[in-house]
Amino acid sequence: MSVTAWSFPTRILFGNGAIRELGTRAKDFGDSALIVTDEGVVKAGIIDAVKSSLDAAGVRHATFDGVHPNPYEDDVAAGVEAFKRSGARFIIAVGGGSPLDVGKLIRLMATHEPPIAQYDDAIGGDAKIVHLVPDMIAVPTTAGTGSEVGRSGVVTVRATGRKTVIFAPRLLANLAILDPELTVGMPARTTAATGFDALTHCLEAYLSRGDHPMADAIALGGLELAVKHLATATHDGKNLEARGAMMKSAAMGAVAFQKGLGACHSLAHPLSSEKHLHHGLANALCLPAVVAFNAETVPERVERVAQLFGVGGSELPNAIRKLRKDLGLPDGLRAEGVTESDLDKLADLAFIDACHQSNPRPCTRDDLRRLYVQSL
Repeated sequence: MSVTAWSFPTRILFGNGAIRELGTRAKDFGDSALIVTDEGVVKAGIIDAVKSSLDAAGVRHATFDGVHPNPYEDDVAAGVEAFKRSGARFIIAVGGGSPLDVGKLIRLMATHEPPIAQYDDAIGGDAKIVHLVPDMIAVPTTAGTGSEVGRSGVVTVRATGRKTVIFAPRLLANLAILDPELTVGMPARTTAATGFDALTHCLEAYLSRGDHPMADAIALGGLELAVKHLATATHDGKNLEARGAMMKSAAMGAVAFQKGLGACHSLAHPLSSEKHLHHGLANALCLPAVVAFNAETVPERVERVAQLFGVGGSELPNAIRKLRKDLGLPDGLRAEGVTESDLDKLADLAFIDACHQSNPRPCTRDDLRRLYVQSL
């Protein structure tokens, strides 16, 4: 596969072996970089390829690997300290959605006053993001969040204990390098969970309220790729065509959800912050109930999505459950340790979460609790 370049709006370098171009591309942004990642990526040896490319190009680098799977505000603060201490000119974020999000937010908090909570998108915090931020190259090693092309970062804020979305165009990466070879070592369960995140982004963006035909078209295209290739990527991890298709789907989902997301993400966010579920897995476990909830409000759109699964609209929730089972993911939240006693607090937090505001069917707090019950 040859390496190709796209701009939409982030400049994207895609192709097998694209990581080898990192050093040459990095020189456009300065002579020193802070690599932001997590311990898992370091242990997998992926950072070695990043460092080798930078060394060959003469780009100095330091590494911050203190990002948690569901990142906290303290991760960002520690990253800002590492960025300033290193004297780096720009950031290279490497990993799944968590390192990529933290990389964006390090740029924000290196140039803006704390606390980070004031930049919460739900309270209009984007209006306070006014200063230029350091450049960033995003190198995803999973195919799920699409954070490499998104303009948001998600972090659990200390003051509230809830996942908070920081959203502003200035947070877009300057360059994303998508190399399917970097995802080959991803375990099957992680492939399935992150892939379901991409699928959910595309599906929720397409069903969400509002008129955004470009986002709708991209959402459908990304969803088609996920439906076609996610099982292969999960069960045949060395299949680079499937791996590449899922990287495309993830990026397309993140572009599409500038239109909005929906109730599934409002349910998923507290599951990560309170019960420590992987975000993609939380989406996978809640999505069928949410699709059934929305079907009576947007039946034509649900039917259009169902066609991609090869079923009728009324069968879509079960088709999603079947895909989930085929990928080896659990049947419900109970299997991940969620019980009825958790649901009141989870529902309170889900209702506060802004994502359901663009859900096609309005949600009350009790609606969200019922969706949790249906997802158990």
